[in-house]
Amino acid sequence: MLARGGSGTTEKMARGSSTTPSGHVNLRMLAEHLGLSQTTVSLVLNNSPSAKSIPQETRERVVEAAKQLNYRPNYFARSLRRSQSMSVGVLAPDLSEGYFTRVMGGVVEELNRAHYFFFVACHYWNEELLERYPRLLIERAVDGFLLLNTAVEKLDLPVPVVAISAHCAIPNLTNIVLDHVIAARLALEHLHDLGHRRIAFMRGPGTIPDSEYRWAGIQKVAGDLGLKIDPALTIELDGSGWPKKTGPHPMDPQIAYGPTRALLERTRDLTALFCFNDTAAMGAIRAIRDAGLDVPGDISVVGFDDITSAAFSTPSLTTVHQPLFEMGQKGAELLLERIADREKQFPAEIEVSPELVVRESTRRVKSRG
Repeated sequence: MLARGGSGTTEKMARGSSTTPSGHVNLRMLAEHLGLSQTTVSLVLNNSPSAKSIPQETRERVVEAAKQLNYRPNYFARSLRRSQSMSVGVLAPDLSEGYFTRVMGGVVEELNRAHYFFFVACHYWNEELLERYPRLLIERAVDGFLLLNTAVEKLDLPVPVVAISAHCAIPNLTNIVLDHVIAARLALEHLHDLGHRRIAFMRGPGTIPDSEYRWAGIQKVAGDLGLKIDPALTIELDGSGWPKKTGPHPMDPQIAYGPTRALLERTRDLTALFCFNDTAAMGAIRAIRDAGLDVPGDISVVGFDDITSAAFSTPSLTTVHQPLFEMGQKGAELLLERIADREKQFPAEIEVSPELVVRESTRRVKSRG
């Protein structure tokens, strides 16, 4: 819609003012500079469906002028009109290398595409922070929450929530989770096909929500394949030292190094080790080598997640690939859909499938003849 004016202002209306506004440029100033109505400029910049009725040349002029004049919309005023802050809160244990950086890559791409701002709060598995941070973010009027590996059953969140790998059983929340039975089947069938029967297993820290579900998947598939889960060959990772920082970080290779060394001091009657995640697998491989054994010559090792460094470790790591980037992307996309339509019914759970990536850390079991 073009601004009104007499014949004397026709040229100005068509090409805009020759005077370039200085300082912070608001919508009114941009519209006056272009010789257009504020409504027309707003429709174009907000990519409104109604903007399709505006000539393409005019739309291009608006976009170009906004770039040249470094126009920034008043998000506070916009949020009052829309009853939205155009921001969301992201709760994560931390942003250590591996799992969280891959998931956040997908989250950031989707939120940036939608022009949404986001706050990231890392709680480090600290109960006090888990209660305080959501409250602080609500006070900042976030439109919704994205939970990464963070269970919040005790919290009453008044905004839409999507959880990734959190397994939260609360109303009005969608969980995006991995199918851990398929994941266990991919890994254990691979080892079984290579002739491995004496397999050691690594159980994840209780602080991580996926641990319980991953272990249940392993138990089921091991039973289906007739593989014995020997308590003497079971490693339980202890993440209880956090958040007090009195022990290794749950996502640090060190958390698996000591327990793997202790296992090999008790027995070497194993041919394979299925680790909780890739960082734990890297710690385990170092422990196996320090014990004078070879990977995969003496012990095959399988990781979980397929973080970036898994393909570049020595040996490169056979692992269960979680589509972490896609899970983050889908989680952010679904959260924005829930924010846009709070009356719509959304599924309580969306399950994604893993894949097995075979690399150098596994091989056929050596004959002991």
